[in-house]
Amino acid sequence: RCKNLSVSFWNSYWMLPSDVCGMNCFWEAAFRYDYMEKHPPEKMHLAVVACGERLEETVAMLRSAIIFSIKPLQFHIFAEDQLHESFKDVLDDFPYEGKVNYTLYPITFPTESAAEWKKLFKPCASQRLFLPLILKNVDSLLYVDTDILFLRPVDDIWSFLGKFNSTQIAAMAPEHEEPRIGWYNRFARHPYYGVTGINSGVMLMNMTRIRRKYFKNDMTPVRLQWGDILMPLLKKYKLNITWGDQDLLNIMFFHNPESLYVFPCQWNYRPDHCIYGSNCKEAEEEGIFILHGNRGVYHDEKQPTFRAVYEAIKNYSFGDDLVRSLLQPLELELQKTTHTYCGRVYKMFTKQLTKSVRDLYSRKSKGR
Repeated sequence: RCKNLSVSFWNSYWMLPSDVCGMNCFWEAAFRYDYMEKHPPEKMHLAVVACGERLEETVAMLRSAIIFSIKPLQFHIFAEDQLHESFKDVLDDFPYEGKVNYTLYPITFPTESAAEWKKLFKPCASQRLFLPLILKNVDSLLYVDTDILFLRPVDDIWSFLGKFNSTQIAAMAPEHEEPRIGWYNRFARHPYYGVTGINSGVMLMNMTRIRRKYFKNDMTPVRLQWGDILMPLLKKYKLNITWGDQDLLNIMFFHNPESLYVFPCQWNYRPDHCIYGSNCKEAEEEGIFILHGNRGVYHDEKQPTFRAVYEAIKNYSFGDDLVRSLLQPLELELQKTTHTYCGRVYKMFTKQLTKSVRDLYSRKSKGR
């Protein structure tokens, strides 16, 4: 019989083990491919919106998703037309054919209100609000901003979909853990979710439920569906919102709190979690799972800890040894950042990453 066939089959059944041997294995391999055709591995759908100078940042995010993830990935990339060829050149060179597929889309808004949506907050940012209406055949989706880095498999945040109760349609993390430095609870002029609001940079969506739901609102006693509520919300609050589409999502889930699953801060770890002192307890205990470099911290010297992680993943070459080419150089760079508050807790930035590397090599060894 084939050595380790059953283990590798159930852990990674789309990959043929390298030590298949003899005619006895032929029938098991044939069975395996027959199973694959009838039971293809579930795809995880990941969406991002890129405009302006966000190409390099987006590519780094996609690379981080590919490195550790287990199930196949389907990327939905919404980008300005002038970026499409550059995305194609980079993505077609990724050495993971079969595990990764991508589709490029133009930036599109409802015709009658396109100008208003385009100028809301940052260019293209509000495109994310229309994903359930554009990707009509996608059941579930993970949306992330371009400045996201995955430090563990996408599979793990994807698994939250299975934890939704019957009323929950989306999952996000709080905007702040510490109300004393919270923005919404101190400055917002509109309703917001919970104590400190929610951050939409990492948003997991059951889009089938989103499309079906009728939302409570403060504009009419009649509940409205997703496609009908967005423009009225913008018209009512456009003079009171600061963070654009994120504010609209906060308003929506303020009125429909039962529809939101809230995941811990380590799934959307931002500079606010450490620049005034560490305030994400889950990250202190288990490490950072998803890094969110908002405020442009990947590209300036204000938060060198965040920038070090970004540069390490951006410069990593697929196939290189992850310990020697990623973890060890990153550790050395992070040790240079201890003069900052985030740098003092730099081990949080490598704790989960180290585990992800170890788990990846363990899966590969079992798949042999």
